[in-house]
Amino acid sequence: MSTGVTISSISDYAILGCGSVGYAVAEELVEQGKDVFIVDQDDSRVESLRDQDLDARRADIREPEITELVADRDVVLILASDVESNKRAVEHIRNGDDDQFIVARASDPVSGDELSELGADIVINPSSVIAESALRALESGELEYNAGKLADLVEETSTRLAIITQDSPDPDSIASAAALQAIADHLGVESDIIYLGDVGHQENRAFVNLLGIDLVQWDEIEDHSVYDTVALVDHGTAGEMELPVDIVIDHNESESESEPEFVDIRPNMSSTSTIMTKYIQEFDMNVSEEVATALLYGIRAETLDFKRDTTPADLTAAAYLYPFANHDTLEQVESPSMSPETLDVLAEAITNRDVQGSHLVSNAGFVRDREALTQAASHLLNLEGVTTTAVFGIADETIFLAGRSKDIRINIGKVLADAYGEIGETAGHSTQASAEIPLGIFTGIEISEDTRDTLLDLTEEAVKRTLFDAMGVEGTSNEGSNGG
Repeated sequence: MSTGVTISSISDYAILGCGSVGYAVAEELVEQGKDVFIVDQDDSRVESLRDQDLDARRADIREPEITELVADRDVVLILASDVESNKRAVEHIRNGDDDQFIVARASDPVSGDELSELGADIVINPSSVIAESALRALESGELEYNAGKLADLVEETSTRLAIITQDSPDPDSIASAAALQAIADHLGVESDIIYLGDVGHQENRAFVNLLGIDLVQWDEIEDHSVYDTVALVDHGTAGEMELPVDIVIDHNESESESEPEFVDIRPNMSSTSTIMTKYIQEFDMNVSEEVATALLYGIRAETLDFKRDTTPADLTAAAYLYPFANHDTLEQVESPSMSPETLDVLAEAITNRDVQGSHLVSNAGFVRDREALTQAASHLLNLEGVTTTAVFGIADETIFLAGRSKDIRINIGKVLADAYGEIGETAGHSTQASAEIPLGIFTGIEISEDTRDTLLDLTEEAVKRTLFDAMGVEGTSNEGSNGG
C-alpha cells in the first residue's frame, strides 16, 4: 500500500470466503459506502449474495487464479472458516502483489503465527474477538449491577454516612472518599470523610487544602452514633472505631474478617480512584472540578504517573477525568514546600545511611512526623546506584519504617512482610511499603529519657540486620555505611 494511505480512506475491498463472518463484514463495509467484491466457492451462497445486489463471484480461494481476481483491490480480507484455504490464499496474493493490505482469519494462535509468516498484515481470531466482547459486556453489566446495589445501600442511610479512609490517608484514599461523598450527595445522603491518624505528608496536606476536601478526625467527633452506614474506601478495616462496616471499595485484597453487605475489590486495577471513576460514570453524574482533579491525582500518584502497574482501566479513567481537572492545582499539589521537620529527618537519614550493593537502609532517629520517613525514602531513591531504600524512625514507642524500590527484582511490600510481618503490621506492594513494629519487641528495655540513646543503637542494629537479611544481602559490615 502506498505511504500515507489509511484504511479509512480506502474504498476498494475484496472478501474471500463469505460465511457468517465474511457476510457481517461485507454488510458493514457496504453500509459505509465501500466498494466490496466477494469471492466464495459455494454456488448457492454466491447467488444469494447477487440477489442482494452484492458483487459476488464463484471461485476457489485456494487456487493461484485468485490473485488476478482481486488484483485491483487495495484491501483483501480472507475470512473463510477453513484456515488451510486462508493460508493458500495469503500465499498466492502475497506472491503476486506486495502492496495489498491483507487481513486473514485464524483459528488459534499457532495458525495466526503461520498466517503472519506467510504475509498477512493483520490476523484475527473470531473466538478471541467474541471472548473479549463477552468480557466487556460482562464487566459493563457487573458495574451496572454494583452501582444499583451501592445506591440502594447509600439511600438506606437514615442519618449520616461515614466514609472512612486510611488512618493517615494518601491521595488515592482521599480522592476515592471524595468521589463516594459526591455520589452520596448525588443520591441525597449526607456524609463525612473520616480518618483515624493524621494527614502528615505535606503533599497530602496541600492536596486536601487546595481542593477544599473536608476531612474529619475520628477523635474530634462528639457523637459517633450518628453514622448508621459505614463505608471503607482504599482501607482494610475500621476495627479501632468499632463500627459495623456496610461498604468496602478497594483495589487491594483485605484481610478483614468482617462481611460487609457490599464489597467491590478489584486487584486488576492499580488504584481505588480508578474504581470510583467508573462509578461516577455509571451514575451519569456531572463530576465537579475538585473531584475530577482529586481522582486524576489519585490515579497518577498510585501508578507513579503511569510508570508502575498501570492497567488499561487506569488509562481510560484518567482520559475521562482529564478535561474536567484543574491542572494548575495539580501542579501546585505536586510541588509543595518541605517542612523543617521533613528537612531534619531527610538530613538525619542521609547522614546515617548504610548502603549494601544497591540497597540503602537508614535510621532517622526519633521523629515527630512519621510521613517525613516516606519522603526521605523517596528522596534517597534518587542517589546514584541505589534501587531500594528503607528509612525508619521511632515515635510513640513504635518503630515506623517506610520502604521504596525501583528494582523490578524486589517486591518491597513482600520484603517488609517477610522481615516484620510476624511481629508488627506491614502494608504495601512492589514499589512502596510501610511497617510498624512495637519498640519493645526488639529491645525488652523500658522506654525512658535515660534509655533513649541505648534504644536507638539497639534498634538500628536489629532493624538493619533483619531488613538486609530479608533483602538477601550478605551481612551488613560498617564498610557500607554512608555509601562507602
